[in-house]
Amino acid sequence: MMIKFTVHFCVAVVILFVGVLLGMQQANKGLKQMKGYDDPSFQEVIRFSEDDKGEIAASIMGNTIKGEDLEEKKKKLEEMKTFNLFSELGKQLADGVRSGIKQLLNIADRLFHDNQ
Repeated sequence: MMIKFTVHFCVAVVILFVGVLLGMQQANKGLKQMKGYDDPSFQEVIRFSEDDKGEIAASIMGNTIKGEDLEEKKKKLEEMKTFNLFSELGKQLADGVRSGIKQLLNIADRLFHDNQ
């Protein structure tokens, strides 16, 4: 139940974030049209470009993001081996509940078999 909620929540956040970026892009285009001329100081919200090597780079709010950058960040995260307190607490709680249910089922099984 909680996993389903979390997945739905994350999907909704991603959809809303993309909507905000698209809205900012539309607002940028509208400002350029109202102004009547192209001003290089206005940056595009999202821009995709391809370099000479054929690699595609994305630019979000003027910050260039390449696939290589994402790989480097992934490696850094793996090296850091981040510790998530809430994840660890959730695992311990789940293990505790699981062992408690097992004990209750064992007691119920003993009582059921003793009565027969």
